[in-house]
Amino acid sequence: MTAKEYLNQAFRIDQRINSKLEQIESLRTLLTKTSSTLSDMPKNPNKSHSRTEDIIIKIMMVEDEIKAEIEKLVALKKEVSDVINAVEPVECRMLLELRYLCFHTWEDIAAEMNYSVRNVHLLHSKALSLVHVPEK
Repeated sequence: MTAKEYLNQAFRIDQRINSKLEQIESLRTLLTKTSSTLSDMPKNPNKSHSRTEDIIIKIMMVEDEIKAEIEKLVALKKEVSDVINAVEPVECRMLLELRYLCFHTWEDIAAEMNYSVRNVHLLHSKALSLVHVPEK
Protein backbone atom coordinates (compact mmCIF):
# COMPACT_ATOMS: atom_id res chain seq x y z
CA MET A 1 0.00 0.00 0.00
CA THR A 2 1.35 3.40 -0.94
CA ALA A 3 1.53 6.27 1.54
CA LYS A 4 -1.26 8.09 -0.32
CA GLU A 5 -3.56 5.03 -0.25
CA TYR A 6 -2.84 4.55 3.42
CA LEU A 7 -3.59 8.17 4.30
CA ASN A 8 -6.76 8.23 2.15
CA GLN A 9 -8.38 5.44 4.18
CA ALA A 10 -9.76 7.87 6.75
CA PHE A 11 -11.48 9.91 4.02
CA ARG A 12 -13.14 6.79 2.54
CA ILE A 13 -14.47 5.71 5.94
CA ASP A 14 -15.74 9.24 6.53
CA GLN A 15 -17.60 9.11 3.19
CA ARG A 16 -19.21 5.77 4.10
CA ILE A 17 -20.36 7.18 7.45
CA ASN A 18 -21.93 10.17 5.71
CA SER A 19 -23.67 7.83 3.27
CA LYS A 20 -25.11 5.79 6.12
CA LEU A 21 -26.29 8.97 7.87
CA GLU A 22 -28.15 9.91 4.67
CA GLN A 23 -29.71 6.43 4.62
CA ILE A 24 -30.96 6.89 8.18
CA GLU A 25 -32.43 10.29 7.31
CA SER A 26 -34.19 8.77 4.31
CA LEU A 27 -35.58 5.93 6.45
CA ARG A 28 -36.76 8.39 9.10
CA THR A 29 -38.54 10.40 6.40
CA LEU A 30 -40.14 7.21 5.16
CA LEU A 31 -41.13 6.38 8.73
CA THR A 32 -43.05 9.64 9.09
CA LYS A 33 -44.82 8.97 5.78
CA THR A 34 -45.96 5.53 6.90
CA SER A 35 -47.95 6.80 9.83
CA SER A 36 -51.06 4.75 10.25
CA THR A 37 -54.03 5.76 8.18
CA LEU A 38 -57.48 5.38 9.60
CA SER A 39 -59.59 2.86 7.76
CA ASP A 40 -62.67 0.80 8.51
CA MET A 41 -61.12 -2.16 6.70
CA PRO A 42 -60.22 -5.02 9.04
CA LYS A 43 -56.53 -5.69 9.64
CA ASN A 44 -54.86 -9.00 8.88
CA PRO A 45 -54.67 -10.76 12.26
CA ASN A 46 -51.85 -13.02 11.05
CA LYS A 47 -49.49 -10.14 10.32
CA SER A 48 -46.83 -10.24 13.04
CA HIS A 49 -45.42 -6.73 12.72
CA SER A 50 -46.06 -3.51 10.89
CA ARG A 51 -44.20 -1.65 8.18
CA THR A 52 -43.31 0.98 10.77
CA GLU A 53 -41.61 -1.65 12.93
CA ASP A 54 -39.65 -2.88 9.89
CA ILE A 55 -38.39 0.64 9.22
CA ILE A 56 -37.45 1.20 12.87
CA ILE A 57 -35.50 -2.08 12.89
CA LYS A 58 -33.74 -1.08 9.65
CA ILE A 59 -32.82 2.32 11.17
CA MET A 60 -31.40 0.59 14.25
CA MET A 61 -29.33 -1.77 12.08
CA VAL A 62 -27.89 1.12 10.03
CA GLU A 63 -27.13 3.05 13.24
CA ASP A 64 -25.21 0.02 14.54
CA GLU A 65 -23.23 -0.08 11.28
CA ILE A 66 -22.45 3.63 11.65
CA LYS A 67 -21.23 3.13 15.22
CA ALA A 68 -18.87 0.39 14.03
CA GLU A 69 -17.64 2.61 11.15
CA ILE A 70 -17.09 5.51 13.55
CA GLU A 71 -15.05 3.30 15.90
CA LYS A 72 -12.96 2.21 12.90
CA LEU A 73 -12.53 5.83 11.79
CA VAL A 74 -11.40 6.97 15.23
CA ALA A 75 -8.85 4.13 15.50
CA LEU A 76 -7.60 4.74 11.96
CA LYS A 77 -7.37 8.50 12.46
CA LYS A 78 -5.29 7.92 15.60
CA GLU A 79 -2.98 5.61 13.65
CA VAL A 80 -2.74 8.04 10.70
CA SER A 81 -2.17 10.91 13.12
CA ASP A 82 0.72 9.03 14.75
CA VAL A 83 2.27 8.35 11.33
CA ILE A 84 1.87 11.99 10.28
CA ASN A 85 3.34 13.26 13.58
CA ALA A 86 6.53 11.35 12.80
CA VAL A 87 7.04 13.36 9.58
CA GLU A 88 9.59 16.17 9.56
CA PRO A 89 9.75 19.05 8.61
CA VAL A 90 6.74 20.71 10.20
CA GLU A 91 5.45 22.09 6.86
CA CYS A 92 5.09 18.58 5.49
CA ARG A 93 3.39 17.44 8.68
CA MET A 94 0.98 20.39 8.56
CA LEU A 95 0.07 19.71 4.93
CA LEU A 96 -0.59 16.02 5.66
CA GLU A 97 -2.77 16.90 8.65
CA LEU A 98 -4.83 19.39 6.67
CA ARG A 99 -5.28 17.01 3.76
CA TYR A 100 -5.72 13.61 5.38
CA LEU A 101 -7.13 14.38 8.83
CA CYS A 102 -9.15 17.55 8.14
CA PHE A 103 -9.98 16.69 4.49
CA HIS A 104 -9.25 20.20 3.20
CA THR A 105 -9.05 20.93 -0.52
CA TRP A 106 -5.74 21.79 -2.16
CA GLU A 107 -6.90 25.40 -2.56
CA ASP A 108 -7.79 25.70 1.14
CA ILE A 109 -4.44 24.20 2.14
CA ALA A 110 -2.61 26.61 -0.14
CA ALA A 111 -4.47 29.58 1.36
CA GLU A 112 -3.89 28.43 4.92
CA MET A 113 -0.19 27.80 4.37
CA ASN A 114 0.31 30.90 2.19
CA TYR A 115 1.61 28.79 -0.72
CA SER A 116 0.51 28.51 -4.31
CA VAL A 117 -1.43 25.38 -5.22
CA ARG A 118 1.54 24.26 -7.33
CA ASN A 119 3.88 24.58 -4.33
CA VAL A 120 1.41 22.67 -2.18
CA HIS A 121 1.48 19.81 -4.71
CA LEU A 122 5.27 19.82 -4.71
CA LEU A 123 5.36 19.83 -0.91
CA HIS A 124 2.76 17.04 -0.90
CA SER A 125 5.00 14.84 -3.05
CA LYS A 126 7.89 15.47 -0.67
CA ALA A 127 5.69 14.79 2.39
CA LEU A 128 4.42 11.50 0.94
CA SER A 129 8.00 10.35 0.44
CA LEU A 130 8.61 10.93 4.16
CA VAL A 131 5.62 8.86 5.34
CA HIS A 132 6.43 5.43 6.72
CA VAL A 133 3.38 3.20 6.21
CA PRO A 134 3.08 0.66 9.04
CA GLU A 135 3.22 -3.01 8.09
CA LYS A 136 -0.02 -4.91 8.65
